[in-house]
Amino acid sequence: MPGPLSGLVITRYGHAVPCRHIEIVEAAHPVPDTRGRDAARRIASMVENLSPDDLVLCLMSGGGSALLAAPADGLTLEDKQEVNRQLLASGAPISAMNCLRKHLSMLKGGRLALRAYPARLLSLIISDVPGDDPAIVASGPTVADPTTSADALAIVSRYGLALAPRVMDYLRSPRSETPKPGDPRLARAEARIIADPARSLAAAAAFAKARGMTPVSLGDRVEGEAREVGQRHAEEAQRALGSSVILSGGETTVTLRGKGRGGRNAEYLLSLAIALGPGAGRYAIAADTDGIDGSEDNAGALITPDTLHRARSLGIDPEACLGDNDAYRFFERLGDLVVTGPTLTNVNDFRAILV
Repeated sequence: MPGPLSGLVITRYGHAVPCRHIEIVEAAHPVPDTRGRDAARRIASMVENLSPDDLVLCLMSGGGSALLAAPADGLTLEDKQEVNRQLLASGAPISAMNCLRKHLSMLKGGRLALRAYPARLLSLIISDVPGDDPAIVASGPTVADPTTSADALAIVSRYGLALAPRVMDYLRSPRSETPKPGDPRLARAEARIIADPARSLAAAAAFAKARGMTPVSLGDRVEGEAREVGQRHAEEAQRALGSSVILSGGETTVTLRGKGRGGRNAEYLLSLAIALGPGAGRYAIAADTDGIDGSEDNAGALITPDTLHRARSLGIDPEACLGDNDAYRFFERLGDLVVTGPTLTNVNDFRAILV
């Protein structure tokens, strides 16, 4: 890029790449840490006192909600960490999680754009959310927020979150409200989606078709409890004709009830395998396209027609593992985890069932 250029990027640990002009800071995800908080505050200060002649280029992808972790005035990092922990265990969809996080943040929900005004701001976004809404990706720090503080409070109630009194007081105060569509201070902010889950599924469908298979897409907006989605997709697979591949994207959720290790893709696959039953003649893979299934070191896992047989021959009870949210260890013992390392992109989860 010609001309003066400076900047700061926050990414998760192990995902940094060398850059000549841009500083890279690694921080924690999905529960934020002090490195993410401090880097977010630095980003806030970098975009202040700009002129209409300045250009702020904001590159965003999924994960930004945890990485850009500057609490609103009056709240602490510990408050944000506890909110994230409870949300991750609640089974709430990403839209609900990010609604609440926006209203507790210094920068999310359009507040970063307010700080950059009157500079021109261009956001280039890799979407990892169903529907590709820029206001949801990374909790929309550079776009108007159509949700309200009342919506955030309703989410606290709906999912039974037990938040600190000062967090609840903040949500009830006018200070927690975010800039809305039509705010003149956002007039010079533009957001563009440059990669998304739908294009990922289309590429997979073309790949399958070129190899003589019939692709069947269930869409890129699949949400819901991972184990329930696995059961529904097992029914789809049992009805499917031979030489076909069932594709889907989106983001499932997991409500933690047990004490095992897992991730939403591993839990989906374990539920799928159980629902298909032994000898179903089906193969499947499910993985997060960023290479990390939740907070574990795997992208996802795979199942084969003999998954249940191999598990039981090793003395592993699939139903007990699912009940304990222990899908990671289930597939680890079978040697069927998919471990890619960081892929350096994120267009949400990818699932394929081969018939």
